[in-house]
Amino acid sequence: MPSRWDNVSVDGADMRVYVSTPDGDGPFPGVIAIQHASGVDDFVRGMCDRFAAEGFAAVSPDLYHREEHGSADDPMTRMMRLRDDTVAADVNAAVGHAQSLPEIDGARLGITGYCMGGRVTYLMAAKSDAFKAAVDCWGGNCLVAWGDGPAPFDLTGDISCPVLGLFGEDDLAPAPTEVAKIDGEMTRLGVEHEFQSYAGAGHGFMNEGRPSYREEATRDAWRRTIDWFNRYLVA
Repeated sequence: MPSRWDNVSVDGADMRVYVSTPDGDGPFPGVIAIQHASGVDDFVRGMCDRFAAEGFAAVSPDLYHREEHGSADDPMTRMMRLRDDTVAADVNAAVGHAQSLPEIDGARLGITGYCMGGRVTYLMAAKSDAFKAAVDCWGGNCLVAWGDGPAPFDLTGDISCPVLGLFGEDDLAPAPTEVAKIDGEMTRLGVEHEFQSYAGAGHGFMNEGRPSYREEATRDAWRRTIDWFNRYLVA
């Protein structure tokens, strides 16, 4: 599986994007994979590589590219400096890059993300019509805007693709009450979706590098993710 870093221009600056593609010529269906608070780290790149092994080309933009190079701030501090308008611009630039690559079928794109990336997935499923499917992995803070509103929750009626949500019942961000509220709002507005919550699993349960890792929940969540993208991007 070939993988590399590309540079994409957005708002007059360069943004790195990690690209992982299946073996062969393609074009392959694509997945825009959104980072968690720690950035496009080993976990996120590893998930991109796993998508490539399943036949999907994955593109992950570095949403911290606007930060001062070499910032020593902790991930949560960096995350809280993000704003929805610039995040949307960055994701749209990653989409444009994916659509320009000969390895990717730009008409068959999905989006997924982890932690803050799940929140961005929710946001972009409402703000962009580029996606045929979305998978929100434990995205928290969806009821709150980053910067000037609206929050992702307030845009639920604008979601234009089916959404799979994967959550841990022991998570606090999002807590089960928040998941239930989003589930209810999507149901009320007729948004096609499926939510799955895992007993005994907390935040980041798919990350093998953390104590929160839960093997059984991870195996089921990954199967559901691939089935979801196969259903809407391949079938």
